[in-house]
Amino acid sequence: MSYAEVNGVNLYYTEQGSGEPLVLLHGGLGSTDMVAPLIPALAEHRRVIAVDLQGHGRTADVDRPIRYETLGDDIAALIKHLGLGRADLLGYSFGGSTALRTAIQHPELVRRLVVVSIAFARSGWYPEILEAMGGMGPESAEAMKPSPIYQTYAAVAPRPEDWPLLHTKMSDLLTQEYDWSTEVAALDVPTLVAFADADSITPAHMVEFWRLLGGGRRDAGWAAADRPVSRLAVLPGATHYDVLHAPALLPAAIAFLTA
Repeated sequence: MSYAEVNGVNLYYTEQGSGEPLVLLHGGLGSTDMVAPLIPALAEHRRVIAVDLQGHGRTADVDRPIRYETLGDDIAALIKHLGLGRADLLGYSFGGSTALRTAIQHPELVRRLVVVSIAFARSGWYPEILEAMGGMGPESAEAMKPSPIYQTYAAVAPRPEDWPLLHTKMSDLLTQEYDWSTEVAALDVPTLVAFADADSITPAHMVEFWRLLGGGRRDAGWAAADRPVSRLAVLPGATHYDVLHAPALLPAAIAFLTA
């Protein structure tokens, strides 16, 4: 368990295992505890670095907005700080968007990318999810205090009293319009996009994400000569909120990362 000073943020991270580096990034309001169940299997053959992003978990907030672009720069700086060379990234939701921005902005530092339950444009989320994103703030912070995610935050955060501020900053992030379709289409990093089959993202958007990465354009052929490098996984029996526990996630991610 360590800290790295990068871009004015004192990023908390853990390391486990040895081998090729793999950076794990948690979902919104979460921490490394959220992705901890994935680590033992991944660390069997990997050096797994799990990170608490700005204002989350054990990483204190700083005086700047939370934006995917700056978080991507933070992860790139951490990769350099640790001397990882090129690393694989696996991120879920908020952490998945951060991982995607890292690959877009710093492709020379990313070998392979796994993003779970993210949208490349804000329009990809269901309307009711967008409404909920806009409703975050002190009220939602108070309402979530009985939840396990708050209990974890309160136990590890440097300033637990920042919980309402985190909700406010996350609402500001999640109400920003964005469309990364052009950058995704130009991305030259092999990518696995994974979704729950009952996700917060529309199926049409999932397919379009896959198409932007070069998938779904032709038959792969008997010898799979025309199979795209990037992959799509739709995980059965899962939702946006429990997709990290989907039995099919780890096998799909490990197979892709070791391809």
